[in-house]
Amino acid sequence: MHRLIEKAKGEHRPLLETEAKELLEEYGITVPAFRLIKSEQDIKEINEFLGYPVVMKIVSPDIIHKSEAGGVKIGIPDEEHARKAYQDILSKVKEYNNKAQINGIITYQMCPASTEVIIGMMQDPHFGPVIMFGLGGIFVEVLKDISFRILPIKERDAEEMISEIKGYSILKGVRGEPPKDLSAIKEVLIRLSTLVMENPEIQEIDLNPILVYEKGVQVVDARIIL
Repeated sequence: MHRLIEKAKGEHRPLLETEAKELLEEYGITVPAFRLIKSEQDIKEINEFLGYPVVMKIVSPDIIHKSEAGGVKIGIPDEEHARKAYQDILSKVKEYNNKAQINGIITYQMCPASTEVIIGMMQDPHFGPVIMFGLGGIFVEVLKDISFRILPIKERDAEEMISEIKGYSILKGVRGEPPKDLSAIKEVLIRLSTLVMENPEIQEIDLNPILVYEKGVQVVDARIIL
């Protein structure tokens, strides 16, 4: 069993966001560079290791909906604002749930805006692990424009998952927009398939959003449930 999963299972909790992103990185899935800030003193490290602007989010096994708890700040431009954001996040989270265990605040580089996609995985009682792909935002929430496959998948499966959604033309580039990196999306699907098959303790994965650029992708938010 992977050491991160073993530790989380021993503590009867999901993977923390920092752990989920560390696991994704081990499987070659790109996430923004990040640091776990455990005290206000650590904020000095942000400029050296990440640079500004940054995003700051609460890391707690007891806070699932971070925005709802006031645990997210984006577009933080400098150290002064980072200190204020740090204090503000802790204050609001304690107000939201004063019994929540707080492991720190994950801080990562602010990624440039681009087309958003999502990739998810869940355990189906009949078919076992199933992977899902779609465009983010309204496309998945309202239009349900998504594709599914039973894991494991191969390269051809990943290509079909991408091309069969109705929003495929957006990924290929419309109205002067350049095409997005379809190969990078395919790689994430295949690598996530491998991750899931090698770690059967995982019950659910939610990578949302994944920002897709002309070259490469960045998994901005990651949730892994055991």
